[in-house]
Amino acid sequence: MYCIGLMSGTSVDGIDAAFVEITGKELDLNIKFLSGITHFYPEKIRNQILEVCGGKPLSMEELALLDDAIAFSFVEAVNKIKANNPPAQLIGSHGQTIFHRPPTQEKLGYSLQIGRGEIIANLTGITTVNNFRVADIAAGGQGAPLVSKIDAYVLSHPKYHRCVQNIGGIGNVTYLPPHQEKDWETNIIGWDTGPGNVLIDLTIQKLTKGQKTYDKNGEWAAQGTPHQGLIKQWLGQEFFKQRPPKSTGRELFGPDYLEKCWQDAQTKQLSETDFLATITDFTAASITDSYHQFIPQPINELLLCGGGSRNLYLKERIQYHCPDSTTVKTTDEVSMNSDFKEAIAFAVLAYWRFSGITGNLPKVTGAKQAMLLGEIHLPL
Repeated sequence: MYCIGLMSGTSVDGIDAAFVEITGKELDLNIKFLSGITHFYPEKIRNQILEVCGGKPLSMEELALLDDAIAFSFVEAVNKIKANNPPAQLIGSHGQTIFHRPPTQEKLGYSLQIGRGEIIANLTGITTVNNFRVADIAAGGQGAPLVSKIDAYVLSHPKYHRCVQNIGGIGNVTYLPPHQEKDWETNIIGWDTGPGNVLIDLTIQKLTKGQKTYDKNGEWAAQGTPHQGLIKQWLGQEFFKQRPPKSTGRELFGPDYLEKCWQDAQTKQLSETDFLATITDFTAASITDSYHQFIPQPINELLLCGGGSRNLYLKERIQYHCPDSTTVKTTDEVSMNSDFKEAIAFAVLAYWRFSGITGNLPKVTGAKQAMLLGEIHLPL
């Protein structure tokens, strides 16, 4: 099938659209990436999404209007990418997360992605699958990360222990033991590692008074010196010690969290450049520290993807915190586009849902069982 995957993450920096050809089912899954684009939200919509993610209340009418507006933006992304490709048969749309609450022992989790799939289906004329997280959450899971099963079937190695680390606004990882091992799939684990780009981007916006939104290639942070004492202090935060399955979002790692980090830095008299270097290194250390805590085997290869994989300083700091025996590279180097990997994943999840194949790994998400993920919307 020719499928389009749509993804807008917690960074809210645009809608990634991936056009792929998918054959096979699970162990014989084959994905051919044909093209990808990033379609940017209008500034007004992006700002409204960020305000809502930051806790600004909306009336039901305002929520409905935002839901529609995001769907229309997703339709625009589809129209752009389908122009120079074969006719698409299926769309998988993650939507835009505006709230995520992990489950507790007392209650199920809750995760809300808006951008109505029925609008996308009817305006594009293409069957659309969306709302992927709710079935896993209904089964007691975190609803995240949902890419681990795809990582397992596409990126596992016969001999190497691998981690596939996505660095979007929030980071998530899948640990893949060698697939030659007996019962290898039962040993796959994954979780949200914590902040990805979110704190770095918020720092840039703070330091430039909104004139810039990200640190290109990590060039500014690379001029500073990380304060290791602060990083050690911040790693003591409860989320980092919590055992997987676990997930998080801007509800924890958002503006208020950054402000606390900023106040801590003032007591150490850090310059702006050193603060940015410290926040970037904190992100790197939070990723690798979780491996040390929760993965029993040395990692041979760490495969990075997502927007943060283009931050050269962040990549250097991740390598710095890894053992010498761990090679850090991007998924591009193993034939998986690193920029559009998450969008590709939701194309595959839609394909699996349409084919009646479960999409979650219960050991990763904490769900009680494997579930069909997503709601199918047929065009009129």
